[in-house]
Amino acid sequence: MSALLIDDISVEFGRFRAIDRLSLAIDYGEIRGVIGPNGAGKTTVLDVVSGITRPKAGRVVLDGGLEITRASETLIARSGVRRKFQKPSVFDALTAAENVAVGVEGRLRRTAPAAEVRRRALDLLDAVGLADEADRQAGEFSHGQKQWLEIAMVLGGDPKVLLLDEPVAGLSDEETEKTAALVRSLKRPDRAIVVVEHDMGFVETIADRVTVLHEGRTLFEGSMAGARADARVIEVYLGR
Repeated sequence: MSALLIDDISVEFGRFRAIDRLSLAIDYGEIRGVIGPNGAGKTTVLDVVSGITRPKAGRVVLDGGLEITRASETLIARSGVRRKFQKPSVFDALTAAENVAVGVEGRLRRTAPAAEVRRRALDLLDAVGLADEADRQAGEFSHGQKQWLEIAMVLGGDPKVLLLDEPVAGLSDEETEKTAALVRSLKRPDRAIVVVEHDMGFVETIADRVTVLHEGRTLFEGSMAGARADARVIEVYLGR
């Protein structure tokens, strides 16, 4: 049973076909890297899964049976899909713990005791390496810290499918290594993780499999080593 099934999806913006009859099956316990040149359709795939964009054709199925193709963003999130966007979206005026509590409350409902919400928030901050910054305002954080904070926020919803859009964009080499270790630590038998990223070294470090997109279609699927050796991927994306 796949955690996430993208079945024959097509997306059009006017006369431009961003996704062209794309099918993907992503398993529980898997970290899938999605790579490809600009305009290949990577972010559009995440938009479809998270309910931002409606496909012209095809379907998206969660957890082996729940079709979410045209469900609302709220229902999709409540069904277990959570997304971290490329640009960190944190509340600068709130502390780190308060930011994470927003995600936790969405999962536990607002009737949960405040002490329980804070305990869960602190656990998640510890998981992303920000335990010592719990009561610091998010607006004071570096770009890298905001990336990790937003990951903690989406983890507050205990996702079945975790979507990460360019989690190391703008990070230093040291921060990228730390993020790779963090993403690997989030792997669970009951969770699928989808990572869109341009940093090939990062993808090779974290991904169990990669899907290479080109012009809205799957160009290659397999290991990162296989992608590096594939003549078509070299031609349209990696270069020689």
